[in-house]
Amino acid sequence: MVANHVDHVTVDAQSGVPLWRENSADATRPALNGDITADVAIVGAGFTGLWTAYYLLKADPSLKVVVVERDFAGFGASGRNGGWASAIFPVSLAHVAKLYNRVSALRLQEAMNNTVIEIGDVVAGEGIDCDYAREGFISLARSDAQLARAKATVAGSEAFGTTGQWTFLDEGAARERINATNIRGALYTEHCALLQPEKLVRGLARTVDTLGGVIYENTAVESIAGGVLGTNRGVVTAGAVVRATEAFTPQFAEYRRNVAPLYSLVVATAPIPSPIRESLALTSRTAFNDMRNLRIYAHPTADGRLVFGGRGAPYHFGSKVAPRFDVDAKIHDKIIATMHEMFPALKGVAVTHRWGGPLGVPRDWFPSVGYDRKNKLAWAGPYVGDGVATSNLAGRIVRNLLLDKRDENNDLPIVNHRSKEWEVEPFRWLGVNAGLKAAAAADIEEKFTNRPSKVSALLENLTGAH
Repeated sequence: MVANHVDHVTVDAQSGVPLWRENSADATRPALNGDITADVAIVGAGFTGLWTAYYLLKADPSLKVVVVERDFAGFGASGRNGGWASAIFPVSLAHVAKLYNRVSALRLQEAMNNTVIEIGDVVAGEGIDCDYAREGFISLARSDAQLARAKATVAGSEAFGTTGQWTFLDEGAARERINATNIRGALYTEHCALLQPEKLVRGLARTVDTLGGVIYENTAVESIAGGVLGTNRGVVTAGAVVRATEAFTPQFAEYRRNVAPLYSLVVATAPIPSPIRESLALTSRTAFNDMRNLRIYAHPTADGRLVFGGRGAPYHFGSKVAPRFDVDAKIHDKIIATMHEMFPALKGVAVTHRWGGPLGVPRDWFPSVGYDRKNKLAWAGPYVGDGVATSNLAGRIVRNLLLDKRDENNDLPIVNHRSKEWEVEPFRWLGVNAGLKAAAAADIEEKFTNRPSKVSALLENLTGAH
């Protein structure tokens, strides 16, 4: 436990333990014990691995599907994210259209929208209680620059052909939904749901168990080659292997430059007294952020807390991932300060949890799903922090590719997309951290100029990202 002083409120903030995991009661599953064979072997028991196993077994219950997990189901981003299942894609549709075509970009957005609904249908059908609530997402404009960006987003979306994807809200309408400080207006989309990610990942794991899949926990995969997984507890020989390793991908030597792990950090408050929640319009289950360049994200939980997270933690040299990076006092304090700047009334509410974790970023920020039949290797991700929903779509596509199932999703731009590798160190370290500093500098620039940042525009041109 770490003593944490926040504006005259001293609390014991659980250090590194996600709020979601506080009451998780699932028993640990057995580790692999010796050599086995399978039809499909999946590396990683996060959302991608579990959705893939789920859809494979629903399509063909006779399949022998095994999932091999170094720690436990949901250990990574799947059990420690911000709880948004959104239709946001990390690359702008304009950039998708530039790389592919406009029709493909439109179909991708439609598939993402439908995925938010698909998750709700599955959790309802399978009886997974994960506090799923599809009430949309609001992005607050809290400066002149952000207001201009919000209006441009709606206009650009309509012109591109995604009519109704975003709705502009004036100041009054925005305050009715989220009553933060300095609101000028907002964007709203219905295509987002909130959920308790640990409950979802644990519920999915139990469903996979019930369907006949086998999840081996505490089993480290050390090599992936030609349909064979070498682990510290035995060899798995399979007709196909699925790599679902997200931010941990660089820990395999052959994929060291495929993914850069970036840390996103989160805090959670104690349950907020009802009068304060009502005054701040935090009584709904609507996801929200504001339109700053260095991304934040937040949502009111089912039990009346506020979960508030953000980027800004440094990239660690050599794509290193370690539990000690899950807590960064400096960045967590900045996140709390941002939360209090938006909601001064929360200064008297204790912050009870601080945690974080790595998310995977490809060099072009473009998620990918594919299957190399010759080498018996499928993959999905990384998702640049938007994986709660995208992993579901990816799991369905991997199922299609492995089972030769015809489906319109098989032709989406993410299928067999190839990103170039990240630069070698130290250039990767210099470039990624320079990008993070540039995003923060863009927000400072906008405060002084009251216009959308030129630095931000340059970053978006370089990456294609929102």
